[in-house]
Amino acid sequence: MASMASLRLNLRSNAHRRRQASFIRAATGTRFYSIPGSTTTSKPNRNVVNIVEVGPRDGLQNEKGSIIPVDVKVELINRLARAGVMNVEAGSFVSPKWVPQMAGTAEVLKGIQKLPDVHYSVLVPNQRGLDDLLELLDSNPVTPPLTDEISVFVAATDAFSHANLNCTVAESLTRTASVTRAALDKGLRVRGYVSVVIACPYSGKTDHKRVREVTKELYDMGCYEVSLGETVGQGRPHEVAAMIEEVKKAVPVEKLAGHFHDTYGTGVANMMAALEHGIRTIDSSVGGLGGCPYSPGATGNVATEDVLYALQGSQYHVAGSSYGGNTIDLERISDIGWWISEKLGRASVSRVGRAIRARQKREDDEKNIRSKL
Repeated sequence: MASMASLRLNLRSNAHRRRQASFIRAATGTRFYSIPGSTTTSKPNRNVVNIVEVGPRDGLQNEKGSIIPVDVKVELINRLARAGVMNVEAGSFVSPKWVPQMAGTAEVLKGIQKLPDVHYSVLVPNQRGLDDLLELLDSNPVTPPLTDEISVFVAATDAFSHANLNCTVAESLTRTASVTRAALDKGLRVRGYVSVVIACPYSGKTDHKRVREVTKELYDMGCYEVSLGETVGQGRPHEVAAMIEEVKKAVPVEKLAGHFHDTYGTGVANMMAALEHGIRTIDSSVGGLGGCPYSPGATGNVATEDVLYALQGSQYHVAGSSYGGNTIDLERISDIGWWISEKLGRASVSRVGRAIRARQKREDDEKNIRSKL
C-alpha cells in the first residue's frame, strides 16, 4: 500500500506526542472532554462480552422516506441506556446532504438524559465533522460532556473507499490520522472502524492482509479499539475466523471488535466465531435495524436481541449497567426493538424479538381466558 511505511512512522511519533500532551493538559488545565474512567489495573474477565449498540446511528442512517424526528432518536437512546446498554452510537456529524437521517445529531446529544458510565459516541467522517462537534462541545460546557467519544472509519478496499469517500485507502488513512490526532488532543476517546473486511460490493473478496494493515494503522493512530466491519453480510464463520487470525498478527485481540451484518443470516454465527477467536466486543443493532448506503443489498446489523439470546446460559456474560441488572435486559431490548420498528412503520426483523412477541401474546391470551373462567 503506497506511503504506508512513512505513515506508520508518523503514527508512532504521534502516539508518543499524545502521551506527552496528556501530561501537559493535566498540568495546564486545558479543557478536554473525556469522562474519567476506572483506575483499576486488574486484568479484565475474558468471559465478559461488551455490546456497542449501533442502532441509533448505523441502524437508522439508511432509512428511506421522511426524516426521523429528533425526539424519537432521543427516546430510543434513553430507552437503550435504561435497558443496561453502556455504549451507544448516538449519531453522526456528517453532512445531511449525504446522509439525511443523521440531521439533528447535535440536538440529539443535547436532548439525551445522560446516565452514569454510559458512552454516547458519534461518528465523525472528516475534519469538518470534528470541527462541528468541538464547536458544539465548547458552546455547551456541561458535566458530563455531551459526548466523550468519536468513531472514525476506513475501508479495506480502494473500490469501497472511492465509492464512500472519493479517495484511496491510503489517502483516507492520512485524513483519518489528522482527525484522530485532533480528537485525542481534546481528550476524546477514538474508536476505529474498518469496512468490508470480508467482501466488497465493488471488488469482491477482501484480502485479509489488507484488513490487517488498515487495522494496524488505526490502532497506531491511537484508536482504543478497532471494529472489524463485515459490511456486506456475506461472510461465513470460517472466513471471519481466518480474517481475525490474520489481524491478530498485528493488533492485540483485546483491542478488536466485531461488526456483522445479517444479509445472509450468518450474523449470529459470525459473532460466535469472533468470540471463539478472542474478540470480546460486538456491535449490534436493536431490532436488526441497519444497512449501508454504500453497500447495495446489505441488510441490517445483527440484532441486539439475537446476540443477547445466543449468549444466555453460555460461558459468556454480557456487560451492562445496573439499569439492566448489571447486564443488558433482553426483554426490554425486545420491547425497544418493536417500539422503534413500529415507529418506522414495520415489524421488528429480530428473530428473537419476534419469538418473544409471540410468547408474550400467547401468555396474554391465556391470561385473558383464565380471567373469564
